[in-house]
Amino acid sequence: MRVLVVEDEVSLRESLKAQLTEAGFTVDVAKDGAEGLFAGLEYPLDVAVIDLGLPQLSGLEVIRKARAARKTYPILILTARENWQDKVEGLQAGADDYLAKPFHFEELLARLQALLRRAGGWASAELKCGPVTLDTRAQTVSVESAAVELTTFEYRILEHLMLRAGEVISKAELTERLYDQDFERDSNVIEVLVGRLRRKLDPHDRLKPIETLRGRGYRFSLAREPS
Repeated sequence: MRVLVVEDEVSLRESLKAQLTEAGFTVDVAKDGAEGLFAGLEYPLDVAVIDLGLPQLSGLEVIRKARAARKTYPILILTARENWQDKVEGLQAGADDYLAKPFHFEELLARLQALLRRAGGWASAELKCGPVTLDTRAQTVSVESAAVELTTFEYRILEHLMLRAGEVISKAELTERLYDQDFERDSNVIEVLVGRLRRKLDPHDRLKPIETLRGRGYRFSLAREPS
């Protein structure tokens, strides 16, 4: 999952970048509203964390302009604890949730995961498609209740595919979710990772969980279980 953090406080921005990366996200950061708006309009994001008190362009304006440009990814705003008016304005501008400073990273992470699940139409932290279960909190995967060990990149691909189970996702989109903007990308990496995922999830080639649609991308084909 790709997240944008727009925060002018250097220590908080760098801390969030490090912690979110450790939690399995691909992280873009911006130090002011103008930089954040550019990233919010140009980068292929899954979710954004935007502080309201930003230099150059306020967080509210960043949100309004992003929504006016039809960007639909979930947005979590960071606000001053005592200022409830900012929370209301942020939500009215198009944000989906808010978190008051100071906060614990665990709460921010839980809120981001909930926003991502809801955006994909999931109500539970466990994504279940047929015999495959992915727990977004523990970041574990099992098939028919047997644990499956995945690398970080394998997990990221599977999570993205399962969050949007039934949808066709292009190789380019998966690549954007895995790597930072300046990372040198190999067009064959996604094919290799998807091939490894298939072998780990379906060693006997019975389930066929991931379809390849030539020229279009991949689709997680197992039916969603009700949440």
